[in-house]
Amino acid sequence: MPTDSAWTHLLLFDGVCNLCDNSVQWVLAHDHRGIVHFCSIQSELGSKLYREHGFDPAEPHSMVLITPEGSFAKSDAALQLAALMGGRLAWLAIFKIVPRPLRDLGYTFVAKNRYRFFGKKEQCLLPRPEWKARFVS
Repeated sequence: MPTDSAWTHLLLFDGVCNLCDNSVQWVLAHDHRGIVHFCSIQSELGSKLYREHGFDPAEPHSMVLITPEGSFAKSDAALQLAALMGGRLAWLAIFKIVPRPLRDLGYTFVAKNRYRFFGKKEQCLLPRPEWKARFVS
């Protein structure tokens, strides 16, 4: 995990993907403690970290959540995010009983088709001013 003390939980996401952007917006709206920070895979740091976690930034097919407990990818990252949000979303942890290969099969299907299903931007959107500090470049 990088030594930047400004954050403890970092979500690497595809900054040009509409689905991924909506997921970031969802986390921002539900992360009342403000612990999750964000880094686009298209950025220099995001690309470096994505590679360090075994993924190709030229073909981003998984978000990666880096935490003090380790890193999470694909369906594990999504379930870990829900657990971090707590409250009514904590029930989503029940999906951990589904074997990871099955969960990741569904995740991978959506990830590989996300541009076709949800669209793609030409460039990353700029965060709202009140959220700017939560984005790492």
